[in-house]
Formats: sequence, structure tokens, C-alpha cells
Amino acid sequence: MSCPAHLTLGLSPCPNDTYIFHALLHGLVSSPVPVHPHLADVEELNGMACRKALDVTKISLGAVANFVEDYALLSSGAALGWGCGPLLVARNPLPEAAWRTASVAIPGRMTTANLLLDVHGGFHGPREEMLFSDVMGAVASGRTDMGLIIHEGRFTYGAAGLVRLLDLGQWWEGRFALPLPLGAIVARRDLPVGLARDVQAAIAASLDHARAHPHASADFIRQHAQELSADVTRAHIETFVTDYSRDLGDAGRAAIRLLLEHAAALHGKSLPKELFVS
Repeated sequence: MSCPAHLTLGLSPCPNDTYIFHALLHGLVSSPVPVHPHLADVEELNGMACRKALDVTKISLGAVANFVEDYALLSSGAALGWGCGPLLVARNPLPEAAWRTASVAIPGRMTTANLLLDVHGGFHGPREEMLFSDVMGAVASGRTDMGLIIHEGRFTYGAAGLVRLLDLGQWWEGRFALPLPLGAIVARRDLPVGLARDVQAAIAASLDHARAHPHASADFIRQHAQELSADVTRAHIETFVTDYSRDLGDAGRAAIRLLLEHAAALHGKSLPKELFVS
């Protein structure tokens, strides 16, 4: 593919994404070509990646096995770190023996959170797919026995009267001694590799700008934060935007490769030798 006149860019409305991408989307850092943003729930972005509908997009790492032949991972813009994992919650404490057959509300079949349930291996009950913002309500109402919460739910489940059963991030870290990879930015493999590298650098520069000017993006974040309080928004950014978000480094790449190997094995697929933009 020749160098396009612009790029379509998918990102979620969550505070970590709007914080990282604010400067890039508002012309505060240099971009190799103009970007046309598409903001949507990450499960919608996963589906769009399956259709090759976006040039560059945020995705759940749990979904990459579905489109890894078409997209390569960038080293900037990821949600990856320690202490940031999905939480399994319920109305009341449930003994571990009951987890195996309990029903679970999940925030999408292709989310990393759902993949982690599979990798754990202890959950074989029915799973009901819904928007991440509906999961806590489904548990609180008794529609499902348990719920898998992501994003800001990590900070608000107690206020909804729910209790934590399992932190899947702590489980992953304890088992593999690696940070937990949740989401990342991917670029179509048919884009010129030089352009993909330039986009990668622009995302890192956008994050640098956000850190140097922490109040510049506040209105943009608030506009898309679904009425989150300032405290929850701040905690969300501090939890999901880490040094790995600027550059995955060796540990980040190793964690992603391990997770994707599990995903590929579960789906009977193989991974290409080159996962990342070189």
C-alpha cells in the first residue's frame, strides 16, 4: 500500500485512551498524516479489527489471535502493567468450589478479561456477554452469579454493593511473574512500515505531552468519561497508563507474546513470527 492521505484511528472513550491520544488528536504533536478518530467501546473496536475496518486501532489483547495476520502491534499506547487486572465480583462471597459452574457476566467475548477466565481454567459456567458498563448491574440484580469488571469498575464495585472474589491481574502476576497485558495499539500490516513507525512515535510523543501538561486534556477526558468523578478518572489514568504505555520494552513484549500464545492455543491457531512493528 502507498502512503495514505490520512489514517482511521480507533480508540475507546476510557480516560487512559483519551489521556494518551489527546495531544495527537488536537494537533499538539506532529503526526505523519492526519488521523480521523473513531471512538467506541473496545469490543466494537475488536470487531472492526476483525473486518480490517480501521488503519490503526486500540484492541483487547485477548482478541489479537482473530486478526493477527492483518495487524501488527505497536510499542506505544498500550494498557499494560501491574495491579491493573480485571476483577471477578459477586453480590456475596462465593466459595471457590462454586466458581466452576456459576454464571458470569462478561464485557465481551473477545476481551482480554474473558480470555483470562479461559487461561485460569476454573470457570465453565454460562457466560453472558454485555457492555462493560452493564456488568455490575447484572450482578447486583441477580441476573448472573458473578461479573467480570474492567475499566473504572475496578474502583466503583464496592459502591454498587458487590464484593471481590478474584483479582485476575494478581493471579496472572503470581503465576507468570510478568505484567498483565490488557490492550494495545495495532496497525494494519499493509501500511508502509515507515508510516507505522512514525505513528508509534507520534503516540509516544502524545503521551509525553500529556504528562508534561497534565491539565491540557482534562476537558477532552471529561467529555468522554461517562460521568465519572474526578477521583475515579484520576485513579483510572494512574492505573492503566504506565511506563509500558510509552514503550512496551522487553518485559511488555514478553507478557504480550505469552498471553497471545495462550489465546492461539485455545483457538487452535498459530501466531506469525513477527508480532510487532519492527
